[in-house]
Amino acid sequence: MGVAKAWRFSMIAPNLALLQQQNGAFSYGNGHKHECWRWRSSASQRRSISWSLLCGLMLFGLGLISLFTGHVASHLEWYSQRLVNRSLYSKLQGDRREAIGIWKSKYSKDYYGCSERGPKFAPALHERASNGYLLIAASGGLNQQRTGITDAVVVAWILNATLVVPELDHHSYWKDNSDFVNVFDVNWFISSLAKDITIVKRVPDKVMRSMEKPPYTMRVPRKSTPEYYLDQVLPILLRRRVVQLTKFDYRLANNLDEELQKLRCRVNYHSLRFTKPIRELGENLVMRMRKMAKRFIAVHLRFEPDMLAFSGCYYGGGEKERSELAEIRKRWVTLPDLSPDGERKRGKCPLTPHEVGLMLRALGFANDTYLYIASGEIYGGEGTLRPLRALFPNFYTKEMLANEELKPFLPFSSRLAAIDYIVCDESDVFVTNNNGNMAKILAGRRRYMGHKRTIRPNAKKLSTLFMARHQMDWETFSKKVKSCQRGFMGEPDEMRPGRGEFHEFPYSCVCEKPFSNDERSKDESNHPHQEQVDEDLVSKHVEVIQDEKSFLKKRSIGGPVILGDNVNDEFFSD
Repeated sequence: MGVAKAWRFSMIAPNLALLQQQNGAFSYGNGHKHECWRWRSSASQRRSISWSLLCGLMLFGLGLISLFTGHVASHLEWYSQRLVNRSLYSKLQGDRREAIGIWKSKYSKDYYGCSERGPKFAPALHERASNGYLLIAASGGLNQQRTGITDAVVVAWILNATLVVPELDHHSYWKDNSDFVNVFDVNWFISSLAKDITIVKRVPDKVMRSMEKPPYTMRVPRKSTPEYYLDQVLPILLRRRVVQLTKFDYRLANNLDEELQKLRCRVNYHSLRFTKPIRELGENLVMRMRKMAKRFIAVHLRFEPDMLAFSGCYYGGGEKERSELAEIRKRWVTLPDLSPDGERKRGKCPLTPHEVGLMLRALGFANDTYLYIASGEIYGGEGTLRPLRALFPNFYTKEMLANEELKPFLPFSSRLAAIDYIVCDESDVFVTNNNGNMAKILAGRRRYMGHKRTIRPNAKKLSTLFMARHQMDWETFSKKVKSCQRGFMGEPDEMRPGRGEFHEFPYSCVCEKPFSNDERSKDESNHPHQEQVDEDLVSKHVEVIQDEKSFLKKRSIGGPVILGDNVNDEFFSD
């Protein structure tokens, strides 16, 4: 019996024992007179035992058994799902030992984005019938503002308000004076959401002239619930007719009703379309990458000075690095003092470009792989990028792929970020290097589009591994990197309902295609070496569960991730 099969058997056997002991306990309770007679007859042959002592021992034993079986019964669904997910789950999803494709998930074809509005979802109100006008001032960079715009639409629906096209942030670190109309297709934004809410480009002059006071300005707490908006914002909106919400980023609760989550997805993945000039240049860059290689990786390095300063990390640049990053860090007056070593051990520091390259090579990407680097100004410049170039010579940026075409966009960081967004979205593999807004937004979109391969470095484990890499050979290092990255490769079973930010894990908007009989037969034929003992044990287990409560459920995207420390090379394939 192989190691993996022995491991599965070891997981199945104890659970079956628990369930069988439970059934045995109930039959013991029902037939205790018969059991008592047998015990009593056997004991009388050796020595005399008083009836009261015998009954006392019996009651004590029954108490212990009922205590144990009560726990099992109350947690039967948990036990059953654990067993099914660790044994039968491997039948449906494929054996744990099968290779994970580094370019594409085997199961990506089984999922699709589903964000259609439900039949009972309240339609948009006409502008005159709404409760007033909602003004939104977004905050941060492009993708942070994108989350704010998405949530603004949901808040407008909650308040039965008419949404005015949101105002972008002109005062952030990047000093970009782009307006909504310069980055997003405003007419498409309005028309595509017409069934959900009413959106206008500005508050009508007639309404503004009729107001006794200017629009009421307020800032709501982060992660505010729909009830908060109804209790605190709606009364002001009804009284003043126009309300402006400032610094609007992550101001709506993460967990909402499923229909509101689907509205979030319709806004984020369908309605927020970039302007035609941005889309055309982004698509041209994708075509140029495809002409050079059938498939490519897009890496969001996020190694800009502002990111490093915000993280509080240190990368060995001496006093010069400390003073430069400390000066940038002053713009966030509320940030606490952090320990660079402590932050790195906690996995809060972005990997260096060299470390990103080492991770990719260890996972199995060859050095002739084509890389598109999505980034702004890299701290340390060419000297920082040189080790990554050595590992992957086919190294390209938007500046290298587009020269004259890029010039109109150069003064505007949001438009440059939008171009990177398009190329990263269209790449075969997307690699994030921190858990920032662009990483979350793109990871969520790629899940919505069929779980396209998205690699998140397990920075907490990798940081320790990188510090010790000189103490091991390359083969050992590679195996350890693959072990660290199990569960961080963008597989469908990594997404669990309620986990993380909804923009990163849009579980309400990702559906699984029906598993047809033909597909099931094909899947089973691909795994002919399963031992009969596994099938018998799974069969017996399913019977037990169905007899108790039909707890056997169809596999879903919320299943647990089965991790292992001893990961061999065959777990990752080209």
